[in-house]
Amino acid sequence: MSVVAGVDFGTLSVRVTLADTQSGPLGTAVAEYPLKKLRSDPDHATQAHADHMDALVLAVRGALRECGMKGSEVRALAIDTTGSSVLPVDRNLQPLGDYYLWCDHRAKAEAEEITAVAKESHLEAIEWCGGTYSHEWGFAKLLHFLRHNSDLRERFATAVEHCDMAAAVLTGATDSSSIVRSVCAMGHKWMWNSKWGGLPSQAFLSRVDPLFDGVREKIGGTYLTSARVAGHLSPYWAERLGLPAGIPVPAGAFDAHWDAIGAGCRLGDVVNVIGTSTCIIAVSERVKLIPGVCGVVPGSAHPDLVGVEAGLSATGDIFDAIARRAGTSVARLSEGLESLEGGRTGLMRFSWDNGDRTVLVRSDLGGMTIGWHLGHTAQDELYAAIEGTAFHTRIILERMEQHGVPVHRVINGGGIPQKNPLLNQIYANVLGKPILVPDGIPTGLGSSIFASIASKDHASVESAQSAMCLGYRRFEPDPATRGRYETLYQLYKQVYMGFGTSGLSDFSEVLGDIKRIAAGEATRAGTGHRSARKVAAI
Repeated sequence: MSVVAGVDFGTLSVRVTLADTQSGPLGTAVAEYPLKKLRSDPDHATQAHADHMDALVLAVRGALRECGMKGSEVRALAIDTTGSSVLPVDRNLQPLGDYYLWCDHRAKAEAEEITAVAKESHLEAIEWCGGTYSHEWGFAKLLHFLRHNSDLRERFATAVEHCDMAAAVLTGATDSSSIVRSVCAMGHKWMWNSKWGGLPSQAFLSRVDPLFDGVREKIGGTYLTSARVAGHLSPYWAERLGLPAGIPVPAGAFDAHWDAIGAGCRLGDVVNVIGTSTCIIAVSERVKLIPGVCGVVPGSAHPDLVGVEAGLSATGDIFDAIARRAGTSVARLSEGLESLEGGRTGLMRFSWDNGDRTVLVRSDLGGMTIGWHLGHTAQDELYAAIEGTAFHTRIILERMEQHGVPVHRVINGGGIPQKNPLLNQIYANVLGKPILVPDGIPTGLGSSIFASIASKDHASVESAQSAMCLGYRRFEPDPATRGRYETLYQLYKQVYMGFGTSGLSDFSEVLGDIKRIAAGEATRAGTGHRSARKVAAI
């Protein structure tokens, strides 16, 4: 038996999974760290590097205790993290502040400027990330840092994604110029692609803002897929973690991408990693642009295939907010939710509370619920919100299919599907496809799979998946809801596109149709009214 350690840094905690390379997970441990939010600035979200590393020590040692195992038995360690979570550092890799966490949304103006200059310059890279640069991504956050920390500019040597910083520190790197960078992180969030020689040109970056002068060279180092080793565990960190010095640490990646691999993602699969937000990951053999999809990167999720990333900027966050406003918890608000009839709350909920990541790519949109009457409850809204995130997911999957990404199976990964069978059933009904849910939490298993490749226990992702991945529970679409959800989806799509694009804003029949569906009546849209014809043309 060979044992490897998979590390998953999430938004609020780090999970360490110890796995047998021939049979899968053995045990896990979790350690939390604080998220720094400001009441005065809801867009602010940061974390400290030291807090991450202290929690990692606790989680590794906790996992060893949980499994009754000696650290000397562990043969490799792999790390995934949230992203884009960006840390400015000096030339010795010492932090110049805290991480701009993935959910830090302060860089909206910077992202808009990058997008505008990219379009004016006809920059090819912007088309490969959906046509719009996001405020959640690396260059936008770095520019915000440089603009708001003039006293630190002289010490600034580079900016590092969390997955790359963690791997660098654990392997004893101290030189910012020689860091190993993740193709997954840099391809999806920093417009890196070997197709055009790596990062966008210095001329483009300087045109965005002179504060970027020289930054392309500073974002240097070696770019690797996760099939390659970034380094080996240093004696200092081996002692702190209780693991053997010298074990391999592969190049890291983002949590959702490795969660997809851990959930068993292969060609023809789409994995919805559903948590506070949703990250949608697929793999494809072909490299092709997909309008509105935020990342198409060769070698990202799977080192030998093209990774495709999309998602919702808020999912679990929406459910939590609805419950919080009702003065309760999601668990309590969900009690009895299964008694409601799908598609008949009379409400339609749009998941734009943190903006739209895909396919409109608009950060200025806000959450919206339509169809209210005075008898509606928070529980009705929660049900409609689950339906709304499923409708939004369907829009994304259809866009991917239209541009050549095969979608034969849909796997609901992440933590929420593990404890919410109603959500999985609603997704099956709305998508019209079976939903597979891993028989256990796959978080950290993707990291373990890449650790097993680094330890040479497996020669390929597929070999490791066959040995280590979990089985599935299956949720089939309910035929009784098919017609109702098809009609509702067309209405949802009409409003979704109407608010997000110009020239599609005739909503005159939508509210009436939603009410008619709730009452079990035929809708005008369903009988050939102009709203149905308009949706069909979108």
